[in-house]
Amino acid sequence: MSLNLNTPTSFPAFPFAPYDIQLGLMRHLYENIENRRVTVVESPTGTGKTLSLLCASLTWLRDEQDRARKGKISTDDEQEVMDWVLAQTLDRKRQQLEAEELEYAERLAAARKREAIMRRAAKARRVEPDKEGDRSIDFDDLVFLPENVDGSSIREEDDNISPAVRALMQKYVSKSGYSSNTTEAEPTCTKIYYTSRTHSQLSQVLQELRKLSISLSPSSDDEQNDASVVDIRTVSLASRKQLCVNEKLKGKGGDLDEACRQLLSEKGDKRCSYLPPADDETRMLDMRDQILATPKDIESLVQTGQESRTCPYFGSRKAILQAQLVLLPYNLLLQRTARESLGIDLTDQVIIVDEAHNLISTLLSLSTVQLPLRTLSTSLNQLSIYLSKFRNRLSTEHSLHLRRLVGLLEALSNFAEDWKAKRTASTSIVTKSGTAQANAEVLTSGELMAKLGRKVEGVNLLEIEKYLRSSKVARKISGYCTQAMEKAAGQGEMYPKKLVKLAKLSATTPPLHVVENFIVALTAASDGGRVTVSLAGDQVEIKYQHLNPATYFQEVVEVARAVVLAGGTMSPISDITAQLFPFVPQERLTTFSCGHIVPPNSLQTLVVKKGPKGSQMQFKFESRNDHALLAELGQVLFNFASLVPGGMVVFVPSYGFLHTVMGVWEKSGLLERLRSKKKVFTEPQESAEVETVLRDYAAEIQSAGDGAPADTSKKRGALLFAVVGAKLSEGLNFSDNLARAVVIVGLPFANLASPELRERMAYVNRQQQGRDVKPAGAKDAGTELYENMCMNAVNQSIGRAIRHRGDWASLILLDSRYASPRIRNKLPKWIGKNVTIAETFGEAVKEMGRFYREKRAAQ
Repeated sequence: MSLNLNTPTSFPAFPFAPYDIQLGLMRHLYENIENRRVTVVESPTGTGKTLSLLCASLTWLRDEQDRARKGKISTDDEQEVMDWVLAQTLDRKRQQLEAEELEYAERLAAARKREAIMRRAAKARRVEPDKEGDRSIDFDDLVFLPENVDGSSIREEDDNISPAVRALMQKYVSKSGYSSNTTEAEPTCTKIYYTSRTHSQLSQVLQELRKLSISLSPSSDDEQNDASVVDIRTVSLASRKQLCVNEKLKGKGGDLDEACRQLLSEKGDKRCSYLPPADDETRMLDMRDQILATPKDIESLVQTGQESRTCPYFGSRKAILQAQLVLLPYNLLLQRTARESLGIDLTDQVIIVDEAHNLISTLLSLSTVQLPLRTLSTSLNQLSIYLSKFRNRLSTEHSLHLRRLVGLLEALSNFAEDWKAKRTASTSIVTKSGTAQANAEVLTSGELMAKLGRKVEGVNLLEIEKYLRSSKVARKISGYCTQAMEKAAGQGEMYPKKLVKLAKLSATTPPLHVVENFIVALTAASDGGRVTVSLAGDQVEIKYQHLNPATYFQEVVEVARAVVLAGGTMSPISDITAQLFPFVPQERLTTFSCGHIVPPNSLQTLVVKKGPKGSQMQFKFESRNDHALLAELGQVLFNFASLVPGGMVVFVPSYGFLHTVMGVWEKSGLLERLRSKKKVFTEPQESAEVETVLRDYAAEIQSAGDGAPADTSKKRGALLFAVVGAKLSEGLNFSDNLARAVVIVGLPFANLASPELRERMAYVNRQQQGRDVKPAGAKDAGTELYENMCMNAVNQSIGRAIRHRGDWASLILLDSRYASPRIRNKLPKWIGKNVTIAETFGEAVKEMGRFYREKRAAQ
């Protein structure tokens, strides 16, 4: 007897007639979710990736709920008769599920009505009354008081509420079915956890969700004919900083998380008014239903919290259990502590990681802890002051643990100071980045502890970590310092200036929290972890770095039903599977790379091996100061700018390279020649300036019209220089005339002098040797990792150009190394299969000229 769901041949929920590649992607996702697999999918931007991910996963979820509700059994084996006892059991279960779903659907319908009323009330408050006796409705009139949830919670003494509003409120408050002294069971359900890098990307997911035509729950009587209702129970998760609606609390500044916890521990009027006490669940349950009633992004959650005077941060946490779709940023899904604090259980759930090309770097950064000597010293001073103040009040156990912690911090501080003195006296070396930098030292956690001396020989890091976690002493000491600072401001010399200074330093992130995180990292350290000691300017920094991104992701993959990693450019996919899923059996791991929806003749991919003078185009680090080569690069771009209409985006390997070529071209007059063809823009290093540059770049292209005037002596659009892996290389759309050509100059290999990179390469080599899987003649795993990191960055920059079906552009790879099959095979398939290699510069210009003539003729 089979319980498997058959993969659909069509997806009616999809709002348009899907392209073949979209249908193929949805079928692949559905099948892999049903069969409990891990899959990596690559779907280029413009192919409807997000919509396909949502449609396939929610279609499966609907079918899964239908299977659970009706006891639906596949007849693949032609067995149509079930045991009658099983049939009756399934029937009772189905009726129970249907009753629960219908009841909750009615409550969500009521929540939608309440939400509409509150929106009208908020709007009415801003409208001047038109006639006497009529006034805008104040929100106080609409508060649901827990004492009388039968409808009398509307203040009877307020005669200014219109009878119509009163009737509506009585209807929909009573329909919620809540009672202040009723403890409601919290059923859960199968969920899809959809995660991406940023909240703005998750907001776009919500926009795509609203396009689907799919129902995951029975409609209430009031909504059977309302096609506009999206009844997928959805919740967006975010931090306190983004969801807090207590303006007074936010206005204080400092550590909002700690301030919130402190406020919630108060009683009576001192407690945060937006979070009801534990014995009053009514408001929070109302807030939960309000959140799940309609899909909401962060801004909508905040608005709902303000209107209902209930905390959206805790309301969203309350909604997780009954949500069917949970949207959350990477860090909340990937960190175990974050999942535990939110009450997220990933067991047998579906996880979709969008924009997954950043997943490896995110996992590594989340497990990296930086401990500057300044932070270490501040923590030690705070601890000493706290101990001196409360020594006589502390229990023996607390005093013992704190003294051990002081001893550990003193040993770390002394080690860092001694290390700095020795390295400062030694000769600096010149790294590959071209900057003078003192030597760095890489240690295992055991080696670091051995260097700290006898004072910490008997210290058990696990005990200290457990004490810090359970006692929350870092928060207490930070709170004490902050309060001392506030009192010192009003009481002059009662508190030492040193303490006030320390309190100011810890106002944002308490230094002891950083120390605590560092100790936690050391206790979890294994062969996959290293401690790096280095100089950052004149400051010593101790950094723990985890070398294996799979370690913490393994916790997620092993409990989830299915895991989907999706991105526009995931190539080389083999690198992702090797780094993230070495523990996953091959039969559970699949990949899928779909083509682009644009026709092949809309994208020209060209490898340029030589310049106008016949010089080999190979931009290795050593050639960075080769002025002849840089001059030839400028001439290449000048010729291209004469051919390319509209916008032309040129990606270079680094900011250092960009500054060098601009200086060389400015002196030689080449930059002025480029400006005669197109207005030149460069990517700023300051994030605040990026928007201005992009706006001016787009305005310049727009002012040039179609970019192909009859008088070719005039400027034709703009030229934007950007840096691979920087602010403009991902997350931005250079569609249509904004990028009729994308040029990649060189191969942006990372700095091999970086001790962290060297350790990662050494680690993967050790892993390869342990598995004994290196094919004959193949490069070692470290070199493969180094190359893959470079190509992953290149592929992200490439993806900026073609953004929709009607778009077209030329992709120019300006380095002879791109002609190597090994490098070309690491390009996305939809690009790599149609590469033209120009052996001479004349051939490159000829190919480009033909491409743009054809496009102008087709317009």
